Amino acid sequence: MRRRITMARTGIICSVLIMAVFVGFQLTSLTGRDSPDSKNYLSYALRLSGESRASATAQAIEYTCADEAGEPLVRECVRKLTKSTAYWTRHGNTTGMTGPFFNSRFMAIYEARPGYPLLLVPFIAVFGLALGVWLAGVTVALAGSLFVLATLRAAGANWAAALCGQILYLTLPTGAIAMLPMADGLTLACTAAVALGCTPALRGERGTAGAALVTGGLAVAFLARYSQALLLAVGLAAAFGGLAWYRKRHGRSPHSALRLFALCGALAVAMQLTTYVLGWPSGYDSAQDLLTHHYLRPDVPDPWPRFLAEEGTFWSAWADHQLKEPLLLITLALAACSTLRRPTHIGVLAAATAVGGVLNQAGHPNLDMLAGQRLIVLIWFLPILTIPLLLTGRGEAGRRQAFSLTPSPHLESYSARSLDE
Repeated sequence: MRRRITMARTGIICSVLIMAVFVGFQLTSLTGRDSPDSKNYLSYALRLSGESRASATAQAIEYTCADEAGEPLVRECVRKLTKSTAYWTRHGNTTGMTGPFFNSRFMAIYEARPGYPLLLVPFIAVFGLALGVWLAGVTVALAGSLFVLATLRAAGANWAAALCGQILYLTLPTGAIAMLPMADGLTLACTAAVALGCTPALRGERGTAGAALVTGGLAVAFLARYSQALLLAVGLAAAFGGLAWYRKRHGRSPHSALRLFALCGALAVAMQLTTYVLGWPSGYDSAQDLLTHHYLRPDVPDPWPRFLAEEGTFWSAWADHQLKEPLLLITLALAACSTLRRPTHIGVLAAATAVGGVLNQAGHPNLDMLAGQRLIVLIWFLPILTIPLLLTGRGEAGRRQAFSLTPSPHLESYSARSLDE
């Protein structure tokens, strides 16, 4: 018992040090991370903070342009964006929580993502816009890393493996993307929370805490980026349905997997119905957005043949890009080695999460997004949650059995119960 307490204390200290180092590196750039989408979220958050639409738009423009090299470039950036917002205001974008940075139909995408702006409100109120946005990014990045660490520990991994998972989360693109002033960081943290909520149930442990974490994580992710949350819920439901079938076929109880299948399936249906009732943009709108260059051209009468052609073009270019910059392929290969070394519940969970990222990217086959990782970022959960399991030594048979898909019949009854359930 004393040894376990000592190991836990050491693990917690190491985790805190890892987070401190991450925050230290982030201090080198408090701003300058914004993308073309950031001003949409920031203007939304400022409106929620009580600013008028004109004031929120002006402050978002100021934040966006602040990191231009030199005062003349800053003034030129502000002038161009101010002129653009005036143009779109004259052309019908006169209402909404976001600034008039584009046509109303395109901005409706961000109007339907209140989660991240709501997160920003208290940070902006206390620390101001620039520091508040940075602190919000740090918060969601660290929260996601802690959820990953807790997931691996809950799955039975040792402290070394769990800390490795935390390091991977913060150093792979997930950490950098979590720091962007956009909804992606909050979505990543929610996804990690969902993984943690699923883990006890997959091990056969009953209770409402895991289900509450899954429900809450998917609900907040839905408010942050509803399409990604829906695809994640669908991917998880499919995985848990397959796991239930696998367990039943091998003479083991499928009840825990079936409970997760029912929960994620029900949440997916609820998300789809909510999206429909609220009139939020759908997959059809996403296809039109791509094919009409953000609705600047007339709608395509039958978008799906052209959309599928764009899919083929995108994935061919994506594969070529990955071969030139093979970090993702290398980590996926290591993830495959870890999973094949011993199939685990955590591997099923990580694979289902990764599929959610692939589906999200498939819904947006935009070549302009080829070099970035944002749309497919959930695929990194596969190496983050499985590579650390390589650190569970062969002498740790009992611990490894705690998250194995195929438990040995010779294990003690407690382990057998927790796995078969």
